[in-house]
Amino acid sequence: MRVLLDTHAFLWFVRQDPRLSANAHALIMDPDTDLLLSVASAWEMVIKVALGRLKFTKDVDQFLREHLTTNSITPLSIQLQHATTVGNLPAHHRDPFDRMIIAQAISEQIPVITNDPEFKKYSAQLVW
Repeated sequence: MRVLLDTHAFLWFVRQDPRLSANAHALIMDPDTDLLLSVASAWEMVIKVALGRLKFTKDVDQFLREHLTTNSITPLSIQLQHATTVGNLPAHHRDPFDRMIIAQAISEQIPVITNDPEFKKYSAQLVW
């Protein structure tokens, strides 16, 4: 099964944050799960670091490369279809990074691991 990690789910997983649900953790740890992280999540993290809203003990690039490799997480690039799907989404969620993650999940027909209640307003399959 392929799944797309929302930004907070990725961070909670790699930081071993107890806010990550047991179900989400089990799915992430399942060797049969293909984990994806949107490039939009990387972009979001870089922006939040620049704004002082997110802190890492090392450079963001190094942090991402290390955790993607260690946890066998594949980056999901933003494709034209993803961008055009964003334009067709209802305006329930105003966060551009989350809107891209939703669009990617819909376009790729894969579930998103997220605890964001706004995602429920869209047709994407969710896991928590």
